[in-house]
Amino acid sequence: MYTKYFGLKGKPFSSIPDFPYIYKSEMHREALAHLLCGIGSDDCFILVTGDLGTGKTTLCRCLLDQVPVDTDVALLSKVPLSSLELLEAICSEFGIPQDSREISVKLYADKLMAFLVRSHSNGKNAALLIDEAQNLSLELLDQLYFWANLETNNKKLLKIVLLGQPELGQIVQQPGTSQIQEVITSKYHLLPLDEENSFAYVKHRLAAAGGEEQVFSKDALAHIFELSEGVPRRIDVLCDRALLETYQEQKYFVTSSIVDSAAQEELGRLGEKQIATTPKRSVTKLLLLACLVLIGVGGVSYYRNSQDTTPVIANVPLKAEEQSVVVAESTTIQGSVVEESKTVLPLKQKTTIRIIPLEIND
Repeated sequence: MYTKYFGLKGKPFSSIPDFPYIYKSEMHREALAHLLCGIGSDDCFILVTGDLGTGKTTLCRCLLDQVPVDTDVALLSKVPLSSLELLEAICSEFGIPQDSREISVKLYADKLMAFLVRSHSNGKNAALLIDEAQNLSLELLDQLYFWANLETNNKKLLKIVLLGQPELGQIVQQPGTSQIQEVITSKYHLLPLDEENSFAYVKHRLAAAGGEEQVFSKDALAHIFELSEGVPRRIDVLCDRALLETYQEQKYFVTSSIVDSAAQEELGRLGEKQIATTPKRSVTKLLLLACLVLIGVGGVSYYRNSQDTTPVIANVPLKAEEQSVVVAESTTIQGSVVEESKTVLPLKQKTTIRIIPLEIND
């Protein structure tokens, strides 16, 4: 809707990875080189972890685009639920012919084994990529351990790369996964973008769509980084919504206030962290409001005390020689002191009193 208005060739902040729009930070380039080197080595079982939206799936797409021609790759985007489904999915991704007359774990295992041996004989590598791998069960991890251990005299038959959220690293450290820990050759963790890369990310995607860098003001870019915490997926959501609202308001520059509105609409709808929709400037306003309320409460208390100079005395037990004083038993109800009874006694004796502050309820 807004693409023609801003002179764009397409949507620069689409959630679907598209190669012209992919921004590779130094961290992502390093991770990609890490994976390519691992797949090309003789021994490979790699774990790549990162928070939701930090670019793991995009990294997968880049890897598929740059994988050497002598490597067959199977990518599982959906984690299977059983050993049968796992082997069936792997065989399907490798293009191994399947026999619909018989379906069993043994049949698929035999077919996969024959394929791996044949690939090795032809001087080729075979790599298995599993996205969202934090959903793998212990049973499936045991199956992967078996396939990761298949080797010739000097080379593994199947290279395995698991990509998942941070809990994947915790899963493979459980007591029941000690075998998997033995075959893991390397780990890599993706972090959110820093402020500099966050700005470069927005500018790169706009330029790839044929847009102008000046569409977003500096304050807007800074606010997007603050709200998104550098997570690329959140940046995409905020920028896309902000451009739409700017178009609807018939403006030509995305401002910080428009980014605020986009955050309330989109981050809240997607169930993102509540802190993401509460910028620091709003917190400052809340603190200022709280101070004004406290000043007001103090003023009311001072006014009421100045109108009634009679001290409110608590019902404190007194010694026999001290019981010559004006005693007032009182009850506080909804911010008002209601006097119940008084006893007037001579004030010659010394006594101890405790002042009860007025209680003001909301």
